[in-house]
Amino acid sequence: MKKTFKGRPVIAGSASGEAVVTKNGLNILASFQKDILAKSTVIRSNDQNNPDLLGKALTGKILCLPTTIGSTTGGMILQKAIASGRAPAALLFAEHIDSLAAAGVILAKVWNERDVVTVDCLGADFLESVKDLDGIEVRNDGTVIVDSPTGGNQ
Repeated sequence: MKKTFKGRPVIAGSASGEAVVTKNGLNILASFQKDILAKSTVIRSNDQNNPDLLGKALTGKILCLPTTIGSTTGGMILQKAIASGRAPAALLFAEHIDSLAAAGVILAKVWNERDVVTVDCLGADFLESVKDLDGIEVRNDGTVIVDSPTGGNQ
């Protein structure tokens, strides 16, 4: 079953891939730092306070979340993940993008000329509809299409 949502493109672009979903705020520092420092090829969430993501691969995935939380260092950690090619393929926010994530995606764009498609204001219904492993297509205009093979709770 396909469902379409319209958000605001923060970093416009198109992306497609597999969803990884959290209904909790993403702590970028706790989730990314260990694998960034270890120079792992794939970043897996190490945030023990986020059971939705703990241990899941984030690199190349379509990360669906309400917002980010935590230290202001999070923006720089996100920028480093993007610059090194180990970030999610897209960041899809149910709420307005917060200053931590905005700093990371904007700095990577300006300093490293690297983009991670970022869309915000997708709404609470978006997070209720999308599930891990759903197929996601993101369009340049902020349209997000969720393809849930099982239909889920939609």
